[in-house]
Amino acid sequence: MTSKIINRYIWLLNQLLMRKTMTFEEIAKNWETSNLNDGKSLAKRTFYDHRKAIKELFGVEIKCNTSTNKYYLSSEESLRNGSIQKWLLSSFTVSNMVEAGHNMKDRIFFEAIPKGTEYIPTIIECMQQNKVLLIDYEPFGQHQKTLHFCPYAMKLYNQRWYMVGLIQEQENIRTIAFDRIRTMDSTEERFLVPKKFSAKKMFADRIGIFVDDQAAPQKVILRAHGPSVDYLRSLPLHSSQKEIRTKHEIYSDFQYKIYLTPELETKILAMGENIEVLKPKELRDKIADRLQSAVNRYKKQ
Repeated sequence: MTSKIINRYIWLLNQLLMRKTMTFEEIAKNWETSNLNDGKSLAKRTFYDHRKAIKELFGVEIKCNTSTNKYYLSSEESLRNGSIQKWLLSSFTVSNMVEAGHNMKDRIFFEAIPKGTEYIPTIIECMQQNKVLLIDYEPFGQHQKTLHFCPYAMKLYNQRWYMVGLIQEQENIRTIAFDRIRTMDSTEERFLVPKKFSAKKMFADRIGIFVDDQAAPQKVILRAHGPSVDYLRSLPLHSSQKEIRTKHEIYSDFQYKIYLTPELETKILAMGENIEVLKPKELRDKIADRLQSAVNRYKKQ
């Protein structure tokens, strides 16, 4: 599926998101002045094909009110709130705008996604058919190894694609970064996704993609100073964030219920001197040790 056809779906969705209800004639008229128009009118058959594809891709149905002959989105909220749908919608909407204004191409920049996206069609196909993947994989700092991998789910994090699943050689669930895959082939071997497995639940209490055998998420309390207070208020570190204490705009304490992952440590360290870990002691000591190591490096002549 090319980005060009997805852009057409996004254009149609945006028309109905903005105007709520439209007749086919109104949609076709707007298509005539669209920057995506390739010189052809929007045929009704093409419109019906787009409706079907949008339902499959976004899980949103474009319905028709037969009394007014106007089309509308049946579940607008799911489109606005669903993480994958929202990501696709926002990404391609901006892409459409940039393509439309060629003079803006040197003024609007996107963060590049590393290599590995070419594997997405094969991975999705194997997820649909529950087929085992044969992967030559090279983790950072390790030698290349061959793995039989059962892909359970995919996740985009920090502009990198990962898949979650079972490594048969290790008999445990792990994440694999697409950009560390050297070769990949599908096999005819089948697997079953465990009934108790839920990618949504797995990542609900985590920051990032790191998966291990921790028993449960922990209560984490961070004290933010200065500009980090407003930063965390406007862009929460995690969905469980609660502001539990504020002292005269000097600092604020934020509480979370999350697993202690390397990505959490990275997020905390990225906020520098304006953040302090109050609980748990294990995380506080680890952050203090890493900061001390950094200071020691700067002291070396």
